[in-house]
Amino acid sequence: MANKPESQPESGTTRIVAGETASKPKRRRTLEIGLAVGLVVLIGAGAAVASAVSNNNQAAPAPATTPAAELKLGYFSNVTHGPALVGTSKGLIQKELGETKLSTQIFNAGPAAIEALNAGAIDATYIGPNPAINSFVKSNGESISIIAGAASGGAQLVVKPEINSAADLKGKVLASPQLGGTQDVALRAWLGHQGYKTNPDGSGDVNINPTENAQSLKLFQDGKLDGAWLPEPWASRLVLEAGAKVLVDEKDLWDKGDFTTTILIVNKKFAAEHPETVKALLKGHVESVNWLNSASADEKATTINAVLKDTAGKPLPANVIERALQNIKFTTDPLAGTYKKLLQDGVDAGTTKQADINGIFDLRALNEVEGKKTSAAGLGQD
Repeated sequence: MANKPESQPESGTTRIVAGETASKPKRRRTLEIGLAVGLVVLIGAGAAVASAVSNNNQAAPAPATTPAAELKLGYFSNVTHGPALVGTSKGLIQKELGETKLSTQIFNAGPAAIEALNAGAIDATYIGPNPAINSFVKSNGESISIIAGAASGGAQLVVKPEINSAADLKGKVLASPQLGGTQDVALRAWLGHQGYKTNPDGSGDVNINPTENAQSLKLFQDGKLDGAWLPEPWASRLVLEAGAKVLVDEKDLWDKGDFTTTILIVNKKFAAEHPETVKALLKGHVESVNWLNSASADEKATTINAVLKDTAGKPLPANVIERALQNIKFTTDPLAGTYKKLLQDGVDAGTTKQADINGIFDLRALNEVEGKKTSAAGLGQD
C-alpha cells in the first residue's frame, strides 16, 4: 500500500518530527520571535540615529527677519557728517526706508553715540572710527559692525599764532571733542610721537581737556585754550573766526592723505533682526554720498547750512563752510586698510587695548547696493 504524502502543518501549529519533543520547537519559536523583535528594535534605533545625524548635518533655520518699525539714527552737526545731514534733510534715507519710521538723535562726539547705541537708544550712527573700534574691542566683537564709510579728511590741530612747532606745546592746554573720540586719539598719538606724555585724566606734558566743539571755540576766543584738534567745520571756525592757525593737518600724517573721519555703523543685533532695514539705510546713504559728490559747491553749502541752522541754531559763514568742504572727501569706502594703525593709535593714546579686530567690518550689503567691491582688508566680510 502506498504511503500517504506527509501532511503540511496547518497555519499557527507546530510541526513535530520524529526524534524531537514538543518543547524544543517552542523554545526555537520563542527565540525566533525574540530575534525578530530585537531586529525591529535595532532597525528603529538605527533609523533614529540616522535621523539625528541627518538633522545635525542640516544648517539651523535662519531666524525670521522683518523690516524694523523704526530706525533710530545718530549723527553729529559737523560737515564731516555731510551724508547724514543730506540724507535726512533731503529725505533720501526715509525714501528708501519706506514704511519704517526714521528718527534721529544728534551727538557731539563718538563715545556718547556709542553709549547710546549699546544701550539701545539708537540702532545705527555716523561716527568716527576710534569709538567704533573701542566698542568692538570691549564687547569682544559683539556690539557693532562697520557697514560703510562716509567721509575722509577734515581734521586739524589748530593753535594760537605764536605756537610754531610741537616744541612750543609743552605745558599748553589743548582740547579735543571727547576722551576716546577719533580726534582725541589722533591728538594723543601725535603728541606721543613728539615725545610728550599725556594721561586720560588730562594731566601730562601737555594738558588735554575734552570739550564740546562749540565750547572749544569760545574758550579759544577767551584765551583759555592754546589749541584744539577738531573736525570740520570747527577747525575752520577757529581759524577764520578766532585767529587760530593750522599746526597739523591730519591728512599729512597718512599715506596719500587718506584717513577716515566718519563711518556708518550699526548695532549687530539690530542688523541680524532687520537686514532689509539696514540695506535700505545703506541705499539712502549711498544716494547721499553720490549727491554730495555731484552737487555744485553752492548746492552743498546751502543744503548743509540749512541743516546746521536747524540743529545748531545758525548757519555757518560762507567762508567757513567753503573752507570746511574743501578739506573733506565724501566716500562710502571706510578705508579698512587704515584700521590697524587706528587701533594702535588708540593703544598708544591709552584709550583702548591691543586686540584682534577681525570681523569689525560687514560690507556685504554695501557692495550689493553699489554693485562693486569695497574691501574689508581682511578685517571682516565684503
